[in-house]
Amino acid sequence: MKTKFERFSHTEGESNTSDARRDWADQATGPKSAPLLERDAKAFLHQSLSSPCVSTIAKAEGIWIEDLDGKRYMDFHGNSVHHIGYGHPKLVAAIKAQLDDLPFAPRRFTNEPAVALAEKLAAIAPGNLNKVLFTTGGSDANEVALKIARAATGRFKTVSFWDAFHGAGFGAASVGGEATFRSHIAGPLLPGAEHVAPFACYRCPYNHAGPDVCGLACAEMVKYVLEREGDVAAVIAEPMRAVPYVPPPGFWQSVREACNAHGALLIMDEIPTGLGKTGKFFAFEHDDFIPDIAVLGKALGGGILPIAACIADEKLDVCGDFAIGHYTHEKNPVTARAALTTLEIIEEEGLVDRAAELGAYAMARLESFAQNCAIIGDVRGRGLMFGVEIVSDKANKTAAPDLAETIYYKCLDKGLSFKISQGCVLTLSPPLTIERNDLDAALTIVETAIGEAI
Repeated sequence: MKTKFERFSHTEGESNTSDARRDWADQATGPKSAPLLERDAKAFLHQSLSSPCVSTIAKAEGIWIEDLDGKRYMDFHGNSVHHIGYGHPKLVAAIKAQLDDLPFAPRRFTNEPAVALAEKLAAIAPGNLNKVLFTTGGSDANEVALKIARAATGRFKTVSFWDAFHGAGFGAASVGGEATFRSHIAGPLLPGAEHVAPFACYRCPYNHAGPDVCGLACAEMVKYVLEREGDVAAVIAEPMRAVPYVPPPGFWQSVREACNAHGALLIMDEIPTGLGKTGKFFAFEHDDFIPDIAVLGKALGGGILPIAACIADEKLDVCGDFAIGHYTHEKNPVTARAALTTLEIIEEEGLVDRAAELGAYAMARLESFAQNCAIIGDVRGRGLMFGVEIVSDKANKTAAPDLAETIYYKCLDKGLSFKISQGCVLTLSPPLTIERNDLDAALTIVETAIGEAI
């Protein structure tokens, strides 16, 4: 039998048997949660970041999750599915009504919700991004994008970033760069999956010298590989790294120009950043360019049902003679209705603008707090996706994963759930529906926990 603290899934970069883990687990697991956690650990295959689990969930409503023992947490993680909060009443009603109307459709028979969703996404997407294919998850949607790129260009190579995540499927893991999803695979991944170092503005000496001095060396690396390889099908990346990292001004315009010059497509993985999370409907809209393909997922199903979408430029509709998706639930009317209703809620409640406004407020508050805090290296992000980097040396920005872990468990104990990225970045991603007073309460928890850790 595993000890209590050994059951818990670690945050990114966290050690397996830390003091912070022991202290939190020993007092956090209530009598109702403990048996279910033991059953979970016995029933499921174990994997990093997922199972065994950190706790149980009995209720999920709005910004809150609650375990079997009644402990409530504001959820600032949510696997990026909870843009409109959990259990939005309009979404629940729409799904129930659709179940009564039409619960399923074989993909070779079309239906109104699926067509309406495809038309809606085409209307929202800029430029000629108006051809759509649905999948059940973001990993699959990214692989559809890669198949389109191969078919359209006659090439198979890709360029992507180390440390990126594009899904757990074999192809998605190949173009991804996170060791957690690659290192265990025996033998080669997909051939031709080239990687470059990601933009990391907060560590770049050019950036710290000021925006006019930034040499966009990170973009030059992408250009260099495209030039040297000469036969790359696509560059695939998140428009803003979800860890989070914001690209330097001009980065994506430079990469877009390089793709055009060398015949490569540009694919934007908007699975965590899209649907308004960063204060624009598509995060790439911050940087004034249009990709050839955009991929949405996670929150598209409103935090209830799984659905993702690959949205391609109309000139890439070149795969009619073979299957590039062919998913059983490709045109599922219930998941399509969920996504369509989610888009309606985002529009009707003004959630994109709300994310921009509340995100700017949260960033300003944290930046002000960071000025006199010795263990905060950076505060960064866009909209309601932002992070606080915990360091041991503010001048040199020396990462402090042990401190970050201690702060994480202090916050969890105080009723705030989030994740740690890159070992030391408190990554905060609340629902777009969050009230200002709840956001303030969460930020107070973070600031208090940081103060207690110093």
